Amino acid sequence: MTTNNTVAVYGAYGHTGRFVVAELLERGFVPVLAGRDEEKLRALAEERPGLDVAVASVDDPASLDRALAGAAAVVNSAGPFATTAAPLIEAALRAGIAYVDVAAEIEANADTFAHFADRARAAGAVVVPAMAFFGGLGDLLATAAMGDWATADEAHIAYGLSSWHPTEGTRAAGKVSGERRDGRRVRYAKGRLEYHDDALPTLEWVFPEPTGVRTVLGEFTMADVVTVPSHLAIPEVTTYMTTEAAGDLAAPDTPAPAAVDGSGRSAQTFLVDVVVRSGEEERRAVARGQDIYAVTAPLAVEAVSRILAGRIRAVGVASAGRIFDAADFLHALSAHLFFETHDPRT
Repeated sequence: MTTNNTVAVYGAYGHTGRFVVAELLERGFVPVLAGRDEEKLRALAEERPGLDVAVASVDDPASLDRALAGAAAVVNSAGPFATTAAPLIEAALRAGIAYVDVAAEIEANADTFAHFADRARAAGAVVVPAMAFFGGLGDLLATAAMGDWATADEAHIAYGLSSWHPTEGTRAAGKVSGERRDGRRVRYAKGRLEYHDDALPTLEWVFPEPTGVRTVLGEFTMADVVTVPSHLAIPEVTTYMTTEAAGDLAAPDTPAPAAVDGSGRSAQTFLVDVVVRSGEEERRAVARGQDIYAVTAPLAVEAVSRILAGRIRAVGVASAGRIFDAADFLHALSAHLFFETHDPRT
């Protein structure tokens, strides 16, 4: 446990970074505005008087060390994370502080587990990748749904998004991921990531009311296929996306999110429906809310708060469901999302 409440936010001027800064301030933390673009940092500092600015680049380790000096943790909200995650984790390890990121990139998250697990564990460091809507929320829901099950046969995570107006960062990250896969698709089956050229199946998913039956793309694979099996014994993890949202993301002319309230949230709504199956039994967990980018901020900041308070179950590289009490974590976010589990036996 630490009394230091200074948290560096790398990429603070980005769309998600701004939400993270606002959430940190709301909860009494002192953000350090960090990133590559000095002009954008200074502009943000004018909106947030009294906050320190730290210009730092991922190809300049000394600048990262200066940015993290005196902080208790760093939140990396600057994608593509294939470029930023490793240098920021290295800097956090040098500084001896916690690292949290909001990466949705499948391969970047897999790299974090593969390259830093042993070092972070040996150092007693905490590294939490994908502490975001994609990767983190699905993992928490799957963990909560599992309850006392040690294993399950399948996990299905269906994303009922009303729309998806992607940010510039989302588009940049998607381009990098596509290049890394050479245009192939990815799925998690038989306990491993598989790359393929098959077309995505279209099917109907029965979401809880009021969403109801929606057409979704199957194997619309998100970061949950890295986070969930990193600690849960589930050999088949499949994610789904409503066709309207997938179409928005694919269209090159879909505009960026537009604020509809004072907090900066867009009108987008979401319902995440998670079903885990063991034999003939199924358990379910559901989360509802508004704006996938905005809700990432309370997810990441709640993680930082619990890490600094010592409310963790593991050290090293760990996903949200592994390191935190999943149900308790989700209930703590009741101001930002609705959460419930359903066990047919109860």
